[in-house]
Amino acid sequence: MKKFALSLMIAILLITSLSAFAPKSQDDFVIGVLTGTVSQGEEEFRAGEAMAKKYPGKIITATYPDNFNNEVETTVARAVELANQGADLIVFVQAVPGTAAAIDKVRETYPDFPFIVGVAGEDPDVIASRVDVVLGVAEIAMGERMALQAQKMGAKTFVHYSFPRHMSYATIVARYEVLKAKCEELGIEFIDATAPDPTGDAGVTGAQQFILEDLPRLVEEYGVETAFFNTNCGMQPAMIQAILATGAYYPQQCCPSPYHGYPEALGIEIPEDKQGDVAYILEQISAKVDEAGLKGHFSTWPVPVNMMIVQAGVEYGFKYLNGEVDNFLDHDLWKELMMDVAGGYNVDVFELELDGVVYDNYLQVLADYYTF
Repeated sequence: MKKFALSLMIAILLITSLSAFAPKSQDDFVIGVLTGTVSQGEEEFRAGEAMAKKYPGKIITATYPDNFNNEVETTVARAVELANQGADLIVFVQAVPGTAAAIDKVRETYPDFPFIVGVAGEDPDVIASRVDVVLGVAEIAMGERMALQAQKMGAKTFVHYSFPRHMSYATIVARYEVLKAKCEELGIEFIDATAPDPTGDAGVTGAQQFILEDLPRLVEEYGVETAFFNTNCGMQPAMIQAILATGAYYPQQCCPSPYHGYPEALGIEIPEDKQGDVAYILEQISAKVDEAGLKGHFSTWPVPVNMMIVQAGVEYGFKYLNGEVDNFLDHDLWKELMMDVAGGYNVDVFELELDGVVYDNYLQVLADYYTF
C-alpha cells in the first residue's frame, strides 16, 4: 500500500512538472495593449477595443495618462501592471516619452519581455536599443508621395503652409525639401506660404481664420488646380472647408487619417455604435465630397496609422508567441498584416535610415492614398 502511494505521488509530481514546462497553446497567450485615452489617442484606443472584441479574454487593455510628459511614473506603472496581469507581450501605441523607462522597468522582473511599439516619441537611438521593433510613419518619404498624389489629382501648383517654429524641426524640413524637389521634377510650381503659429497670440482660432481667408486668395492667384498642405493639425479643418469652397486639391493632412480634420470640417457626427468603424467614416466623407461635386479632390490614408499599428501589432504578436515567426522584423509579414487592416490598400514597410545610420528594427510605414 505504501509502495502504491509513493508511486502515485511520483506520478503526480512528474505530470505536474511536465505541465509546468509544457509550451503554451494559442489559447493560453495574452497580449497587453497600452494606448492613449479617448481624448488623446482615440484611434489607437478604439483599435485596442476592436482587438479585445476579436480575441475575448486574450487582450488586456490599459491607457497612459493624458499628461504623459509630466506623469512618466504612471506610464511606467501601467506597463508593469500589464505584465503582472499575465500579458506575454505588450503592444504600446503611441510610444510616448517614458516608454523606454517602462520597458526597462518591466524587464527588471521579466527579462527579455517582448515589446512592439508604434509612433515613438523618443529618439531612435533611445527606443530602438530597447524594443524588439518600432513602427512609425515615414514622414520624410511622405514628401515624394504627396507630390505624386497632387500630380495624379491634376494639380499644377503646390502650396506648402507652415511657420518658423515648425520649420525648425529636422523631420519637417527634410520632408519639405523632398516635396519641393519632387514637385520641381514633376513640373509642379511650388509655393512657400507662411501661416500664423497657433501657439502665438492669435491662437488656433486666429490661425484657422487666416487659412479661411488666405487659401481662397491663393486659389484666385494661382488657379483652382492648386494643391495645399499644412504642417499643423489645428488648421486642417479650416483647410478642408476652404478647399471645399474653392474646388482646389487636398492630397493629405499633416497626419493622414480619415478621422483627422474631416469629421469636424464636414459636420460628420459619429454615433456610438460606429466609433472606430473606418469604413463608416470613409463612406460619410465620400458622400459629403460627392455632394459638393468635388470627387477626386480630397484624399488621405485608408486607415489611421496608429490604428493600423495596434491591430497589425496584435496579429504579429500572436504569430510570434505561437512560434509561427521567430523575430519581429519580417517586412513581408508586416506588409501583409497592415494591408489587411487597410482594406487591401498597398502599404510599404522599410527600415529607418537617419544621418547615415540604418536602424533595422525601426520600421517606416507608407500607405497608398484613399481618394474620395
